This record gives sequence, structure tokens and C-alpha cells, in this order.
Amino acid sequence: MPDLTEKKERLYEELKLKLALGLDGVYFAPEIIDELFELLPNNNVVQTKITRDVVERLNYNVPLYFALPFGTRVFTRGNRDSLYSIEKEGDVYYAARRGVKLAQISFVDDSPAFYGKTASGGTPMREIAMQSSWGSPHKSFTICYSEECSAKEKGDTCLFCSFNRPRRKEFELEAPPFKSPKQIGETAAAAYAEGFSHLTITGGFIPERREVDYYLDVAESLQQYIGVTDFNGTACIGAPLDLSIIDKYKEAGFRTIGLNTEVWGKEWFDVICPAKVAVCGGYDNWIKTTEYAVQVFGKGKVRANFVVGLQPKERLLEGIEYLASIGVVTMPSPWVPSYGSPLEDHRTPTVDWHWDIQLKIYNILRKYGRTFNEIFDASPARFLTHDFYEIDDGTLPVFKTAS
Repeated sequence: MPDLTEKKERLYEELKLKLALGLDGVYFAPEIIDELFELLPNNNVVQTKITRDVVERLNYNVPLYFALPFGTRVFTRGNRDSLYSIEKEGDVYYAARRGVKLAQISFVDDSPAFYGKTASGGTPMREIAMQSSWGSPHKSFTICYSEECSAKEKGDTCLFCSFNRPRRKEFELEAPPFKSPKQIGETAAAAYAEGFSHLTITGGFIPERREVDYYLDVAESLQQYIGVTDFNGTACIGAPLDLSIIDKYKEAGFRTIGLNTEVWGKEWFDVICPAKVAVCGGYDNWIKTTEYAVQVFGKGKVRANFVVGLQPKERLLEGIEYLASIGVVTMPSPWVPSYGSPLEDHRTPTVDWHWDIQLKIYNILRKYGRTFNEIFDASPARFLTHDFYEIDDGTLPVFKTAS
């Protein structure tokens, strides 16, 4: 029976495997896909529309996630060219690399009940919101109100982003319709009624005035349908040219705010994030807005995601250190080249490179006193950072079991 130290060591091993599977994706043989589709009656599946599989099979579906032996949940990214695969022997499934078994895995169909409900206009709620945390008591969901970005009109797209992917029409895939504030309020109420406690609102850039008006309408709808003033929400926005707009999000009831910096340094920002330069006033305005947001929302209430793997580690860590020192929750999202993005077919750094920087950023957050609750409030989707906190704090369900 493993003791506490052994459990933590095994969980860290699982986390590194989770990272590798997320970077490279996994291959599912067609017969396993069909079998799992039948096995998961609540359709806890995600269509891999941003991978090459869309070319061969538009209705290609894979389970949304699977679990490793100690309970670590792995978000599924289908990739037919991956060295990793899902194998089956008897009634047992395994994650394997080049045919060599790495770990037994399990599939759990615990889709939220709101997935089976419908919002105004007949839109299924699972098309409005997506569960974004698994494997712990903390339950959150994300609403992407639009997959279009106004920077497209200026001819600019951030190099890692596939929102404005030009191949959507080639494959006859329509962009999901804009979600209305009423639909978001209805869906959030259904989710909160079954125990969800946090939501993130995000999407592509829309003109600044329209963006703030839309978010204010969403906040009003959330308060109306959930029935509380504090709906524990994160507004993920573009940096406004008028800093006073940040105050409006706070006044509207958003507890936290996300200003995703992506890369550190003007020389990198200008190249990697041309859409944010074109629409949001450039790098200097983005950093100035982030600093101001900390004054308005407070330390631990402002999030800055970084797409790690796009620039040298040392340069990125300069920015992480600075922002964390002023109270920003700095979250590292491993760069996985998206199909349809300007950087598709490029390669991300190695698993070891990513593992090292994930640990360094986690330690920086600890250094400046950020707590798990602050991390979860500001960034409720599941990052490795959340796992590090829960392992080191001993709060995962596995620590409460005898074996």
C-alpha cells in the first residue's frame, strides 16, 4: 500500500505522462472509437474538428478525457499520426507508445446533466458550455461565445490561433453561432444547480465597445438566471484602449478577469500576436492594462495565460516573474500547433522542456503566495498547475483512499 510520499511520486509520474499525451495526442483505432461511442451513452465525446482527422472523417469522435491509475484525468486530443495510442487487451484499455504499454486507463461517463438540456432557440446546452475541470471536487465550465475574431478583417491572426482558420469552408464546417446572453444565463443556471461553481466567458475579439456591452449583458443575465449577485465568473477579454472599462467588468459582477499575454516582450508579442497589436493597442497597452486590472480586482484575481513553447524559456520566465510579483496568476498552456493556425505543422519543444518550465512557473506562483483557490478562481480550466497544487497540498481524492 503506497504511503503519502509514494502517492505523490506516482502522481507526478502520471502528470508527466499526461503532458506527453497532451502534446502529441493519441491515436484511436476506428474500432475502438466506435466501441467507446457505444460505451459512453451520454455522449461524453468531443469532435476533433481542429486536427487532421477532420479530412477523413467529419464525425470522428473520441472520449473527452480518460483517467490514469491514480485518477489523473487526461483531456483527449485525437491525432492519427501520434506515437501514442489507446490499446485494448481483453476488457482493459491501455495508453501505449509504439505498442509498448505505459499505463492502464479507464473511461468514465460522468457528463454533466446540463449536457442533455436545451437553451432558448433549441440550442443544446452542451453546444453553449463545456465542462472544463475534472477529477476533483472543483467543478467549472467554459463558454466560448464566438469562434470568430474581428482581427480577421484587418488581415491579422495570432500565429498559434485557429479561430480564423481559412480551411473551415474547405471542409464545409460552419462556425458555431454567437451565443446570446440569455442562452448563457440559462445554461449557467442549469450547471450551477448541479454543483458547478465557476464559469469562464471567452471568445474571439469583437470591437471594444461591443465587447464590453456584451459582457455586461451576460453578467446581467447570469445574475438573473442564477439568482445571485456574485456568480463567480471570469471575463476573458482583450486589453481596452480606455482603462476605465476594466472597472465596468468589476462593477458588473465578474470576480476575476483574464488578459492572456501569450508571450513576453514586445519583440515577441508583435510577431506572435499581430491580432492583439491590431485590435488591443499593442504590447505596452496590454501590460499597462494588466497592471491596472490588478489595482481594480486585486492580487490573485487577474489571470495571464502564456502559450509556452513559442519563445526561449529564459525570456518567458522574465515575464512570469514580473507579473507574478505584482499579483497576477500566470498560467502556462503548452503550445500544441493547431490545425488551421499559421503555425500548423510546426513542432513544439520536447516533453522535458515543457515539464521543466511548468514546474518553474508553478514554483514562482508559490513563491509569491498564490493559493490554489486563487488559481482556480482566476483560471478554472484544468492546467498542470492545478494538479501540482493539489498533489503537493494532498487534496486530491486519491489521498483519502487506503490504497
